Amino acid sequence: MARKPEGELRRGWTTGACATAATRAAYAALLTGGFPDPVEITLPKGRRVSFSLARDRLGADQAMAAIVKDAGDDPDVTHCALIMATVRRGAPGAGVSFRAGEGVGTVTLPGLPLGVGEPAINPVPRAMMRQTVAELAAEHGDAGDVDIEIAIPGGEAMAAKTMNGRLGILGGLSILGTTGIVIPYSCASWIASIRQGIDVARAAGVRHAAGSTGSVSEAAVQKLHSLDEIALLDMGDFAGGLLKYLRDHPIARLTIAGGFAKLAKLAAGHLDLHSGRSQVDFDWLAGIVAELGGDDALVEATRGANTAGQVVEMAARAGLPLGDRIAAKARETALGVLAGGVAVEVVIFDRESRLVGRADG
Repeated sequence: MARKPEGELRRGWTTGACATAATRAAYAALLTGGFPDPVEITLPKGRRVSFSLARDRLGADQAMAAIVKDAGDDPDVTHCALIMATVRRGAPGAGVSFRAGEGVGTVTLPGLPLGVGEPAINPVPRAMMRQTVAELAAEHGDAGDVDIEIAIPGGEAMAAKTMNGRLGILGGLSILGTTGIVIPYSCASWIASIRQGIDVARAAGVRHAAGSTGSVSEAAVQKLHSLDEIALLDMGDFAGGLLKYLRDHPIARLTIAGGFAKLAKLAAGHLDLHSGRSQVDFDWLAGIVAELGGDDALVEATRGANTAGQVVEMAARAGLPLGDRIAAKARETALGVLAGGVAVEVVIFDRESRLVGRADG
C-alpha cells in the first residue's frame, strides 16, 4: 500500500458510482434527446451527488455518456480513468442487461458473486444502475428495457496492476463499489480482495493456499510448494483479515509466508502487520533469544538492535534457531484465530528468498 500523505484527505468516487452517473445521463438522452450535465444520482445510503460529463454522443437508438473518475487522494489505479456507459434499447420485457465494453473484464472462474462469463460489474453497481434506469423509466413512461455497456479505455493495462487476473477476471477492470465513495487509503478494498481470493480458490477446489506479506515471500513460497497462481492470497499486512475469513471459509492447508520483521509481529500476537499500526518488540525478541540459550551480551544486543534483520544475523552467528522459534509462535497466533479446521505452516524468508525459519507442527 502506498504511503499515506499527511493532513486531511479528499474522498473520491467508485467506478460503480461513475458508471451509474454515465448510465443515467445516457439513458436520459435516449429518452429526451438531451444529456443532463451535471447528472445527479443517488448513492446506496441515500446521498445525492452530481457528476460532470466528459463526453457524450447521441445516436438513433443508443446514447453514450462518459465521466472522468476522481478517486480523491486515494492511490487508485483508476484515478482519472474515463468511465463510459453506452445505453441501447433492449428487447421488450428483457429488463436491464449488462455488457463488458473495452477495458472491462469478464469473469472466467467460479467463486465471485457473478457467474462465469458475466461482465465484471459487481452486484452493488448493477443495483445502482438498475435503480437509476427504473427511476427515469417511471418518470418518462418507458418500459426500461435497456442494454448497458460499460467501458474503460485502457482498462486492460490498468488491470495488470490489480489482482483481477488472479481472481479470473480477464480482459480488464472490475466495476466496483459498495457505497459509491472511495475512502483514501482504506483497508476495506484490500480485505475485500483477500476474501475474493479465498472464495475463488475454494470454488476451484484448492486445498493448499499461501498468504504472503509481499512479493518476495510470495514468489519464494510459490516456488517452495509449486503452487498455482490461484492458490496465492495477497495477504499483505492484513493477517487478521485473512485468518478471520478463513476461519469461516476454511481451506485444508494454509502457508503463511513473509519476512522476519512482519512475522515477528504476528508471533507477538499482532494481526495488523503495518508499520504504522504495530512495531517489532525488541524487548520481547530479547526474551526469545534468552529462552533459546543466548548469552547476556546477545540478549542485550538484541534489546538494543536497530532492525529485526540485525537480530536474525546475530542469532544465526550464535547458532540459535530464532527463525524457527518465531515461525512457531506466529503459527500459534494463526491457529488461535482459526480455531481449528485449517492446517497451518509458517515460513520466513530473507530478502534473498532464503528460508530462515519454518514451523508446520
